[in-house]
Amino acid sequence: MRQWFMPLSRYDLRASIAVFDIQLAIGFYEGKLGLQALQSGPSAQIADGSRIYGCGGRPALNVYQSVTAGKSPATLATWYVDDIDQIVDELVSSGVEMIRYDQLDHDARGITARAGGGRIAWFQDPDGNTFALEADT
Repeated sequence: MRQWFMPLSRYDLRASIAVFDIQLAIGFYEGKLGLQALQSGPSAQIADGSRIYGCGGRPALNVYQSVTAGKSPATLATWYVDDIDQIVDELVSSGVEMIRYDQLDHDARGITARAGGGRIAWFQDPDGNTFALEADT
């Protein structure tokens, strides 16, 4: 049987996150998460309404201002980290609050066991967009 591969599997994928206020988002993504903008540009009719942030050595996250921004309870993007305790501590010290879900057991940092092994923690940006940190240990 012939195996078919999606032609998109050859290309990098970038997560796009809609926000209501790009300036507020810049304060969070750059000021609290420590991401560096690789480029900025327009978003719809907003001259400087988007930022592309690098992660893992390549463009990975497009944050843009949009009237369609909304809160998603689902995880929109995940950072895979080596030392989740250290990363959570650094984020919390910069003002990021970890999310705790009632149905899960979290440690004092807000980290919980991940299905299949490893550990996971969640946080949100000012618009309520949810992100995760995951580690295999």
